[in-house]
Amino acid sequence: MNFRSVNLRSLGAGAVIFAVTLLAYLPAVRGGFLWDDDGHVTREDLRSLGGLERIWCEMGATQQYYPLLHTAFWVEHRLWGDAVVGYHLANILLHAAAACLLVAVVRRLALPGAYLAGLIFALHPVCVESVAWISEQKNTLSTVFYLGSALVYLRFDQDRRPSRYFLAMSLFVLALLTKTVTATLPAALLVVFWWQRGRLGWRRDVQPLLPWFGLGATAGLLTSWVERTFIGAQGADFTLNLLERGLLAGRVIWFYLGKLVWPADLMFIYPRWTVDGAVWWQYLFPLGSLALVAGLALLARRPRGPLTRAATAGLARAAAAGLAGFLIFAGTLFPVMGFINVYPFIFSYVADHFQYQACLGIIVPVAAGLTLAAGPLLTSRAPALRQLAPVGAAALVAVLGALTWIHSGTFRDGQTLYRDTLARNPACSMAHNNLGLILSQIAGRMPEAIGHYEAALRINPRYAEAHLNLGSALAKIPGRLFEAIAEDEAALRIFPGLADAHNNLGVALSQVSGRMPEAVDQFEAAVRLRPGSAEMHDNLGVALISIPKRLPEATDHLETAMRINPGSAVMHSHLGVALTKTPGRLPEAMVQFEEAVRLSPGSAAMHNQLGIALAKIPERLPEAIAQFEAAVRIDPGSAEAHENLGKTLLQVPGKLPEAIAHLEAAVRLDPDSADRHGGLGSALLKVPGRLPEAIAEFEAVVRINPELFEAHFVLGMLLSGLPDRRPEALAHFETALRIKPDFEPAREWIDRLRAAPR
Repeated sequence: MNFRSVNLRSLGAGAVIFAVTLLAYLPAVRGGFLWDDDGHVTREDLRSLGGLERIWCEMGATQQYYPLLHTAFWVEHRLWGDAVVGYHLANILLHAAAACLLVAVVRRLALPGAYLAGLIFALHPVCVESVAWISEQKNTLSTVFYLGSALVYLRFDQDRRPSRYFLAMSLFVLALLTKTVTATLPAALLVVFWWQRGRLGWRRDVQPLLPWFGLGATAGLLTSWVERTFIGAQGADFTLNLLERGLLAGRVIWFYLGKLVWPADLMFIYPRWTVDGAVWWQYLFPLGSLALVAGLALLARRPRGPLTRAATAGLARAAAAGLAGFLIFAGTLFPVMGFINVYPFIFSYVADHFQYQACLGIIVPVAAGLTLAAGPLLTSRAPALRQLAPVGAAALVAVLGALTWIHSGTFRDGQTLYRDTLARNPACSMAHNNLGLILSQIAGRMPEAIGHYEAALRINPRYAEAHLNLGSALAKIPGRLFEAIAEDEAALRIFPGLADAHNNLGVALSQVSGRMPEAVDQFEAAVRLRPGSAEMHDNLGVALISIPKRLPEATDHLETAMRINPGSAVMHSHLGVALTKTPGRLPEAMVQFEEAVRLSPGSAAMHNQLGIALAKIPERLPEAIAQFEAAVRIDPGSAEAHENLGKTLLQVPGKLPEAIAHLEAAVRLDPDSADRHGGLGSALLKVPGRLPEAIAEFEAVVRINPELFEAHFVLGMLLSGLPDRRPEALAHFETALRIKPDFEPAREWIDRLRAAPR
């Protein structure tokens, strides 16, 4: 044998698999982030080395405890940041690599049709969801480890070298750390050995895999606990009894078989079935599965009959291979058959990405069977017949590739995906909810987004996330804050452990006068549920700043938020605010504000906050002015920056005209602010001849806020110097005294004006 030519042929075949896979998935390469991609692509607070440590050591730091998957995303973010092309190419290349490993496994098993199996797997449209959806890198990456482990173990099975055993186990552990559905690998290997040898030996076959079963069971139990505790796979949507779960499992098997054989009408979210033990035809699915297994088992025993001995043996071998493939298929599907709660069951009991690894159990024997069936054609003396088999294989691969090309195009962006889903499954509450999320981020589309949230809740009133998202949308609409609060409360009644709902409810309550204590309670609940969330610690810290006796706690939470997410300028700024309110900690506050400006030099708010801190130190007034000027340059429409710059310039000799110009700009930008009118009025009093303008500003103050007794008092003093306006002055003094009855200066002015000659 010419090994060089064999290697070149293998490399060429591998290159073909990579090329056609990339070609078929081109429509998805530039697709955007979908659904929970932002929960998988490394968040800002996990991008540091400390974040990498949290990925491995902190349960709940990531959406699922798949630390190797999230380490891969962490590395990828270091390489190409948030560029979606990089993530899509990585997923496509991993899928192609898995297809090549499948070829190697099939060849190791000495089965025919290895390359056909690899091409079918690479191009079958049921794999699109796993390859075109960035979050499902858990499927492609874990399958590379899964098949790599299987390949090494098959070699160990021949030579029994310990190094191969430990390498195979190491790859298996890596697969588990990427996605725990790979826990089914040792069972699949036992099925393969049964198929090869006709029986299983305890010492040779079972005993070496016992540690693998232990590792798989441990990983599976951990994943199930995380699904229930952190993701929400519990509650009314999962209340199926054992009979119903059995009925569901049977239907799940036939659904996936059907999509493999005839991949039509694929969609992101399939309709959710109603499982009912009182409906007779639902029993046909599990009974059909049992009948199929029994039939294949009987055929595999080389039944007697009119067939020749060779034909009988061939039929038995084919049946055994089919039975082995079906057992691997069904066994790999077991975690998503319904016996274990997984979060997506809220929307549908089936999803294409659930059968990504399981489909190998069907594809391999089918490819082998097609290849064997084509054998007589390949040896035919007729040239036309000899060409029929390769042409047929090429046609099959081309059709699958075309279907994958078309289907992957629906994953190019969220709107396309969810609108396609709703066109095929109009009752999909998740598609309505997720489409609403996308529309809510587009200017002017909030009413449409709210319509989709409401549609989701009409379909499923117990959809906690839809209540949560509707509440977030309503909170942004003036006058609808109390509706937003009601939606957040509804989400919590359905799912009390939903940290985001506690957080959002806290944000909404903090905007209602007198309800800050309730807001603090909600933020504390959010932090208890998700202690690794920088945002939730930050919100709690900001809320506690308003409660003087709890300022130390506020500082603690803000420092925690900053440790979790040291790259957030806003969080540094919030910590700076808390430190400025703590006696003796102004220098530390300054450090935080300076870091915020360094992290976000284009933020007017950050420059403004640093300016406020600097202005508290007389010798640093010029630096404060420079920061306020930077804020005004960045955002000329910031009334706060203009006001702060104006007030600071008032302290600098010769800068009064410039100060007044900025105070006037602040009033123009925010004409409904009593404080800004008052600040401008006070400045105008320092300019000879501008008393009427100053009086007009204070009149604006009392018009906006009639209960400000100080403004009434100042206005009274200004008007008392104008003989024709003394009655108005008296009225303002009387108003000030009514608001604050113990304010003696107002009483003295009233007495003075009443005693003055008319």
